[in-house]
Amino acid sequence: MADKGGMDKAKGKAKEMTGKVTGDRRKEASGRADQAKGEAKKAMGEAHDRARGVHDSIQRDGS
Repeated sequence: MADKGGMDKAKGKAKEMTGKVTGDRRKEASGRADQAKGEAKKAMGEAHDRARGVHDSIQRDGS
């Protein structure tokens, strides 16, 4: 999860645009789903980073 959802978002955007151009509603919807998955990964990564920061802060203060 190093990119925190960036690849899913980019892939989803490309898939959605391809679906729009070709009139393929399934591909368009799949692209939107991939983008949502990317956003969720990004949010989870940010929450993890914040939790790690809190944990590190507690460790420093408690030593």
